[in-house]
Amino acid sequence: MENYQYHIFAPYRVCPLGAHVDHQHGLVTGFAINKGVDLWFTPRKDGHVHLESRSFEGTVDFDVTTPSQVREHHWGDYARGAKYALRKRFEMKYGIDGVLQGSLPVGGLSSSAAVLIAYVMALAKANDIVLKPFEVVKIASEAEREYIGLNNGLLDQACIALGRKDGLLFLDCDSNDWRIIRKNPAMPDFEIGIFFSGLTRSLVNSDYNLRVFECKTAAWNTLAYMNQPLKTFDKTFLRDIPKENFEQVMDKMPDRFARRAEHFYGEYRRVRQGVTAWETGNLQLFGQLSFSSCESSIHKYECGSAELISIYNIMRTLPGVYGGRFSGAGFKGAVIALVNPQYKESIEQELTKQYLEKFPEYETTFKVYWVRPDDGARFV
Repeated sequence: MENYQYHIFAPYRVCPLGAHVDHQHGLVTGFAINKGVDLWFTPRKDGHVHLESRSFEGTVDFDVTTPSQVREHHWGDYARGAKYALRKRFEMKYGIDGVLQGSLPVGGLSSSAAVLIAYVMALAKANDIVLKPFEVVKIASEAEREYIGLNNGLLDQACIALGRKDGLLFLDCDSNDWRIIRKNPAMPDFEIGIFFSGLTRSLVNSDYNLRVFECKTAAWNTLAYMNQPLKTFDKTFLRDIPKENFEQVMDKMPDRFARRAEHFYGEYRRVRQGVTAWETGNLQLFGQLSFSSCESSIHKYECGSAELISIYNIMRTLPGVYGGRFSGAGFKGAVIALVNPQYKESIEQELTKQYLEKFPEYETTFKVYWVRPDDGARFV
């Protein structure tokens, strides 16, 4: 796109361990991957933003100098969300002309967070605002929560902005402490398989925000049964509730809330074990923990469609798969797996065959992609 002055690449992300816990201030891990969103842009001399997309219909036009109106439920909301979060902190004078393109048409890789990060970086550049990577994470996350309306934690944005090709991101969503754990030289090579069910987001009503409230209700119930002071709902997180307190009162609360909390505490332990496995180069154990994480997502967190569960069950039986789980919020889209590259052709062949025997209606939309870890969002 030689007509534009700048080019940002914001990668998609996968999270092998630490599922559905970032919004409860848990521990998470992730990789940025070598597929993502490209944004080409040129800063303007006025406040106007004009965007085109190679993935979506229509154009987007707005002004950075005026407050953001309510969402329009259109792909331009993400650019307006970036403006909204930046304007809370900085004076915005200059817009951009830009064009956006995504490289994988797949749910579950956090394309929305990648797009937001690209817009935040572009609008900051146009306005001479210098942001550290973690500031980009916080601003993009705030845009998604407050403007787009998804009650997420920092996981997606952190993987996308901070990820490193040769390491695993480990993030504590309570303290926001993070580090990149370098790949142990003893660790075998792996690639990441992305198995897209063919089921698109629009066909599935996501219970993402409902699950967040169920986790908070479990925390609230524990405080109430232990006769401890309650906090407002927005300040209540399972991370602040000791596991032994929850275990003392879990039988008193409705089952569904107890299961959500059990998932949180189990995942906390799995991430700690997984980080040690990664540090010591034990990909076998790391993969097994990722499988256990998916089991808990299915039975304790209760997400996943029949299609996703089927892909997961098939891949568990295939040689060369170290481990894997649902990707993203887990109500649609994709399953990821860490795979021995020598087996990837046979895995793709066998998984496709078995899955389409069960769900022939997805013959044209089921897709397999192979990716590797990559560095985080950057100017190219």
